[in-house]
Amino acid sequence: MFVTARAARIAVATFCALAVTAACSDSKDDDKQPDRQTQLISATTMRGALLQASDVGPTWTAPDESADPETLVSICGGTTPAPPAPPGGEVISAPLVDEGEKGAQTLEQIALVYGNKSGADAALAGLRGIADGCQKAVNVPAAKTSDRNEPAYTENVSVTPLNEEGWTGFVVIRHKSYEAAHPGTADTAVTVAQTSNVVLVDAYAIYQLNNASPAASFDSDWKKLVGTVVQRVG
Repeated sequence: MFVTARAARIAVATFCALAVTAACSDSKDDDKQPDRQTQLISATTMRGALLQASDVGPTWTAPDESADPETLVSICGGTTPAPPAPPGGEVISAPLVDEGEKGAQTLEQIALVYGNKSGADAALAGLRGIADGCQKAVNVPAAKTSDRNEPAYTENVSVTPLNEEGWTGFVVIRHKSYEAAHPGTADTAVTVAQTSNVVLVDAYAIYQLNNASPAASFDSDWKKLVGTVVQRVG
């Protein structure tokens, strides 16, 4: 069972498995349920599956300003820009934030719904191509502009395949450590997973101020958040 980083503040429904087990046939092929990958998923289903603030916890809200709906999240981190949404699909997004005095959490949820599986296949391949080009470590100097004030940091990046009972793709894990004069960390998990005609792009990040240690339950947090959405699709 997954546990959140701030259990008292995040109340996400328990997720037990990433896929719904198909019913077994007793004897005839005609009685078998269709393979999950052949069943098209509607935009309405995905809109209802994405988490809302009330699903996550009392301190979470929708941000005052949302990003361009046709732009995804940065996959590689560092100074790399967020890629545009792969063409041909309907984009459904539900961003959430939880801001506190000692840090913050963000959750970007984007569903790309295509008219067929081949469209989703192409989208996943394109996004995987971006992930494969990520640098494993980047050093970024301090930046101070009208809309950004961030100390220098080092960010380490790893890419792990994902294959969970009908959902396939990858997870990019990023760990950002700030310079010693400004201790702090940022852990981010960007999950890109496909089933049938849908690609789910889910980015969970937790930022800590005056704390040089990674968030203790980060790994279980992002799995639970993604898993809850996947369970709802089922």
